[in-house]
Amino acid sequence: MPRFTLPRDIYFGENSLKILKTLRGKRAVIVTGGSSMKRFGFLDEVEGYLRDAGMETFIIDGVEPDPSVDTVLRGGRRMAEFEPDWIVAIGGGSPIDAAKAMWTFYEYPDVGFDELCKPFNFPELRKKARFCAIPSTSGTATEVTAFSVITDYAKGIKYPLADFNITPDLAILDPALAFTMPPALTAYTGMDALTHATEAYVSKCATAFSDPLAMKAIEMVTTNLPQSYLGDRHARAEMHIAQCLAGMAFSNALLGIVHSMAHKTGAVFSKGSMEKRHLTHGCANAIYLPYVIRYNSVENSALNRYADIARMLGLSGGSTEALMLALCRRIDSLNDIFSIPHTLREYGIDEGEFLEKLPAIAENAVGDACTGSNPRPIDSEKMAELFKCCYYGTPVNL
Repeated sequence: MPRFTLPRDIYFGENSLKILKTLRGKRAVIVTGGSSMKRFGFLDEVEGYLRDAGMETFIIDGVEPDPSVDTVLRGGRRMAEFEPDWIVAIGGGSPIDAAKAMWTFYEYPDVGFDELCKPFNFPELRKKARFCAIPSTSGTATEVTAFSVITDYAKGIKYPLADFNITPDLAILDPALAFTMPPALTAYTGMDALTHATEAYVSKCATAFSDPLAMKAIEMVTTNLPQSYLGDRHARAEMHIAQCLAGMAFSNALLGIVHSMAHKTGAVFSKGSMEKRHLTHGCANAIYLPYVIRYNSVENSALNRYADIARMLGLSGGSTEALMLALCRRIDSLNDIFSIPHTLREYGIDEGEFLEKLPAIAENAVGDACTGSNPRPIDSEKMAELFKCCYYGTPVNL
């Protein structure tokens, strides 16, 4: 049966963090990442508001980018010792994703991670705590989604956990947090948001509920991201809203193989510098998106939907195929503005390692939870060929 789920409450705009003073509870765990939230004063602000609400607080910090299975298991144990009735996650997508998984292990310490990897297989949450998410980046939209991405570094695979149980109860979008993003992070998270909205709009699970959200998000991202990249505060605030709309869309309409491919290449490479072998999620999405659009457009339903997006953006084309190609060129032009490479080879992924690991990468990508809602089916052989197109920049004729 189709379903559309969002957080019960979303607070947005300047000074919206103050709503934390109205929460009711005895203890709150605050989950965060590195030092930026502390450095800019937001962690102290959140802790102060929670104490004003009469709650004792405990901080779990140091969540790494692309959080690991070990990190979330350890966090779940620390939560069990403190016994919070509120979990407040603040930062980028990584600490919020990690906190969602920690929440699950806190409430169900005996559940296995492998069980959570099965889509929509979570036990019922909120037996012990509720969840508040406060994003500092404008891209992942995990503050409104039923998803969490956790990395098994032993296998070199990112696992998208999916269940409506982990949709937060409360989301707070205060643009002051987004003003702190450096340009590259602004670009990568913004292209992630554009990919979310585009994949949601062409998804097999798209509905009349998700379509308007996806389209509005695409319009807002393409309008505001270039200026947000340059530091314009109004554009930053608009992007914070746009990425949230994209999240509402894809949390319900699901995603496609751009994300399948990004999930399975983010942590799999080991040669070269850390900067080159770690393929940042938003950057990977930006590289893959134009190739996947061309692949999916063999399906008329997808082609027509890409043409819808192009028309909405005011792009020119005398046919649906011409409009689709104009959309690809628009995405390429955005990548150029942000100095995002157009191929994996240009990014710096080692060719020998890429070819050696390609069969396993392709097989894992086909098995990713996002593949099932892609508008065009794909098998491991075609996935491998599509990856080659993304590596070498060759035409997609599959």
